[in-house]
Amino acid sequence: MKNTNIAIFERNDKFLGALCEYFEKTDGFTVCATALSGDAALEALKANKPDVAIIDTALKGIDGIKLLDHIKSMYPACLTFMMSEFDNDKIVNSAINHGAIYYFIKPVTPQVIGERVADLLNEKVTDYKVSTEFRDKRRTTSLDEKISNIFTTIGIPPHIKGYVYMREGIKMAVECPSIINKVTKELYPQIAVKYSTTSSKVERAIRHAIEVAWNRGRTEAISSVFGARVYIGSERPTNSEFIALVADKLILENLV
Repeated sequence: MKNTNIAIFERNDKFLGALCEYFEKTDGFTVCATALSGDAALEALKANKPDVAIIDTALKGIDGIKLLDHIKSMYPACLTFMMSEFDNDKIVNSAINHGAIYYFIKPVTPQVIGERVADLLNEKVTDYKVSTEFRDKRRTTSLDEKISNIFTTIGIPPHIKGYVYMREGIKMAVECPSIINKVTKELYPQIAVKYSTTSSKVERAIRHAIEVAWNRGRTEAISSVFGARVYIGSERPTNSEFIALVADKLILENLV
């Protein structure tokens, strides 16, 4: 992995120090900017060009959500990660809608943050090295964004592991629809290898993500996504059924 410039904007000076120490000791990362407030963060951004920004939602002055808008305008290629004590759908959805690609619920360790940042950086490299053509880069970005929008609409929070595993499974099913018939033998194992875990943990995490969405009772939102009332009440799809539903929707919308 090439050297990645990372900016860290966190209002707690001790946690900021811990994050800086972790990334400075981790190969492939250079901490290029830090700040304890949103106003200081904005000034730091103007003097640096970070590849990654880790942002606390509750920064003083310019808050984390507004800072996301500045980063999107100034450095659209920068990958942004949010941190917050609040496990609140409205805040999570707002962060994602304003450009964050991941949302951490505090307390969280620097190691967990670092591992997830590395995972998503590697995922981006894997996606983008398929082709140097701009249209193919746009295609990959659009697919990721479309899946994230679906998850947000039906209530799958981005901080749970099943979110990332299921997104990967859907992308695999879009690329190769027949894999949905080999979920246990191929789809779970391939995801497990990519994220250094086991097939059983992948299966459980995806099942948990679906349970979270259905337990929130967003039946109207779910029906609106798929264009029909596919499941009623407490009834919910299996892992393979849900992955197939989303993949089919994306294929029909000509995103591939």
